[in-house]
Amino acid sequence: MRRSIPVVAASGLPDAPAQACKGRGTTLPIAHRYEGSGREQADDGWPGDADEAGAAPRTEVSAQQVRTLLSRNDSPDIPFEVALNPYRGCEHGCIYCYARPTHAYLDLSPGLDFETRLVAKLNAAEVLERELDAPGYRPLPIAIGSVTDAWQPVERRLRITRGVLEVLARARHPFTAITKSAGIERDLDLLAEAAAAGRAQAALSITTLDPALARILEPRAASPQRRLQALRRLHAAGVPVAVGIAPLIPFVNDGEIEDIVQAAAEAGAQAVFHSVLRLPWEVAPLFRHWLQSHFPQRAERVMARVQDLHGIADAQRIAHDGRAPRDYRADFASRMRGQGAWAQLLEQRVARAARRAGLAQRMPRLDATAFVAPREQRQARLF
Repeated sequence: MRRSIPVVAASGLPDAPAQACKGRGTTLPIAHRYEGSGREQADDGWPGDADEAGAAPRTEVSAQQVRTLLSRNDSPDIPFEVALNPYRGCEHGCIYCYARPTHAYLDLSPGLDFETRLVAKLNAAEVLERELDAPGYRPLPIAIGSVTDAWQPVERRLRITRGVLEVLARARHPFTAITKSAGIERDLDLLAEAAAAGRAQAALSITTLDPALARILEPRAASPQRRLQALRRLHAAGVPVAVGIAPLIPFVNDGEIEDIVQAAAEAGAQAVFHSVLRLPWEVAPLFRHWLQSHFPQRAERVMARVQDLHGIADAQRIAHDGRAPRDYRADFASRMRGQGAWAQLLEQRVARAARRAGLAQRMPRLDATAFVAPREQRQARLF
């Protein structure tokens, strides 16, 4: 596949902080783990090969006709069994996003490509209806937006998520939705109707209340205050809402736990949950580079605490024998919440803040008993 963006190998990230690009989480087209050969960017002197200096790289959207939409999960630390994602890649550009490595399966970079080269599943609603109609289908709550945000900016134009919600509404199917976008307000009519029947819940991820930090941490997501406003509107419409403080990053946003919980409660949240920073595959060097670019004086301290949270042995914490330092362990028992004294302290702080604010740490079960398969809907229309 011909690349429009040159690739930088993970082992060859620049030592000096790269200039931040407004509106993008990273400027690095880091090579993915399946890359057969490394490439370097070079200026050949011809105009038009790059965006204007200082301008954010443009977003490209490719259409895809998918054969399946629902994905199954059997991980014991994830609170849902079925998920649905209308897009691949996410323009929000959150530097910490654990989904970045999924772009490697498209032979695209988990770095800049992940937030600028999106894939839209245009036939999502049609495929979902077919899957709900399969013999023996069992209606379990569907988690919308588990990997990429279903209300990212391109959804305003393509309305794929809207089509999915309309299918779920007709089928009276339970679902949850998590987002960093105020765009979820557009679909309040469908969310409120489903919530009134006990079939829908929403969650808003609020990582920080500091707009300056949010601009560099998750550059194209809604501002923290705008997310709180969306929370208020969802609550006013009768939609149960949880707030996720995810991820908690030591010495970056962990000092805001109590303030975020209190703001969430005042805006109408029903529950709060958290997870610690996860750095699978290519996310680790991307995050390290971001940290050096924006917080060089505390970068070493942050990474040491992240390694503590994931139980990384001392011998694995530094680069040696041509290997990068290890920053993450994908252990079901601890990858979400961490382990050790610091993880316990974070757990206690979130739990204490939730009790003080009157919030739960778990949402109630959704009702799946009213499910009507699409074929039954068609039969009903005949009579």
